[in-house]
Amino acid sequence: MRNVTADTITEAVLQTIADTTEPRLRRIMTSLISHLHAFAREVDLTPEEWMAAIEFLVRVGEATKTERNEFILASDTLGISALVDLSHNRASGGATTSSLLGPFYINGERMQPLEVGGDLIGDNDGEPVVVAGRVTTPQGAPIAGACLEIWQNAANGLYESEDPEHGPGNLRCKMLTDDEGRYRFTTIKPIAYTVPYDGPVGTMLQALGRHAWRPAHIHFRISAAGYHPLITELFVADDAHIDTDAVFGVREPLLVDFRRIESAEEAAAYGVTEGYALVTYDFGLQPVA
Repeated sequence: MRNVTADTITEAVLQTIADTTEPRLRRIMTSLISHLHAFAREVDLTPEEWMAAIEFLVRVGEATKTERNEFILASDTLGISALVDLSHNRASGGATTSSLLGPFYINGERMQPLEVGGDLIGDNDGEPVVVAGRVTTPQGAPIAGACLEIWQNAANGLYESEDPEHGPGNLRCKMLTDDEGRYRFTTIKPIAYTVPYDGPVGTMLQALGRHAWRPAHIHFRISAAGYHPLITELFVADDAHIDTDAVFGVREPLLVDFRRIESAEEAAAYGVTEGYALVTYDFGLQPVA
């Protein structure tokens, strides 16, 4: 390789992976190398710009913690997360549309167990809401024992992991559906918020003149034996940022109304008192082929 040039460097790199035995890995890396080299040539990338990109990646790594994945945030704001999701969305014939995981998902003990009908509000301020529905097959049959992981932001716009006002596990829970596939919990109505501006992704958005607003939503990750896991979000239908989501996660079938409960009878049917809003939504899971 002593005579490598700007014209031959791409082929020289590709030759080093020609004997890779895993076909999918070889295909991905061949395309990645080819596109990266083509990009650098197309924009005539300078050494200073290359170094700025390296420093950006370093800062993204330094900002990434268990509580906040800055790499996912970068992927989200560049539309890569949405592209992968939309390209591989398994929703069909009764299965629920997927959406984005986001940078604030935390698996493990901070997903507090909650019984069907349990309270997630705790000491949070905000408009009280009851969220209820079923997890079903695409044909509408109930799936008992499906696991819902649920997380959202507080009335100050912050997720638990970035919120000094609340302790670990705030507005996060894990729930198993009952024998009829039903789930139900009380929470507060989420609010619109900006993705973090205090890290390298925020710096990038500001440099590009982009806003960072996300419409109000509740996250769900739903799993059951024999079915593909579903990662999705329910969005407040009348939120002002529905059509300008900074991470491109909104999907029309995931818009929901937060309807005011008007009668004591209806409130009692959902185990709450008057003054709550109500969201009802059934999730359909796609069977593993």
